[in-house]
Amino acid sequence: MSRIGKLPVAVPSGVDIAIDGPLVTVKGPKGTLSHTVAEPITVEQGDGVLDVKRPDDERQSKALHGLTRTLVNNMVVGVTEGYEKKLEIVGVGYRVLSKGPTQLEFQLGYSHPITFNAPEGITFAVETPTKLGVQGIDKQLVGEVAANIRKLRKPEPYKGKGVRYSGEHIRRKVGKAGK
Repeated sequence: MSRIGKLPVAVPSGVDIAIDGPLVTVKGPKGTLSHTVAEPITVEQGDGVLDVKRPDDERQSKALHGLTRTLVNNMVVGVTEGYEKKLEIVGVGYRVLSKGPTQLEFQLGYSHPITFNAPEGITFAVETPTKLGVQGIDKQLVGEVAANIRKLRKPEPYKGKGVRYSGEHIRRKVGKAGK
């Protein structure tokens, strides 16, 4: 039995859950998220919890069991607390400016500034010119937007310059040997 899949998903007060066949919709104080559950897996609503069930022990069912439970749990956490991914910018002259809660302007050593627009449901928080946060209720979308920002200038291994996740360790290489 899947250790993750058999755990019930706790539903806090203030969160409404609607199950319409394979479609699970979670509504909370921060917004609404929905997910279509894959074919053999079913989601049942109990007393303050959600149970994710699988009909058999086939390989595909086992694989989807824990995944579905985690996706439903991420939706519940997202509409109650939300998610945030923090990024850091390292490099001389590299910085970020906030042009509103959904638009950023980066100076990353290119000849021009880069403007980055947030998709719907994502907001940015610029703490300092070298630290920023990506916030939203959809964990998958927050991670994807953070990865796209990091992709603008990946950290390089010699000086470590670029955009990195907060707390990310960059493997460093030694430069060329001097005479």
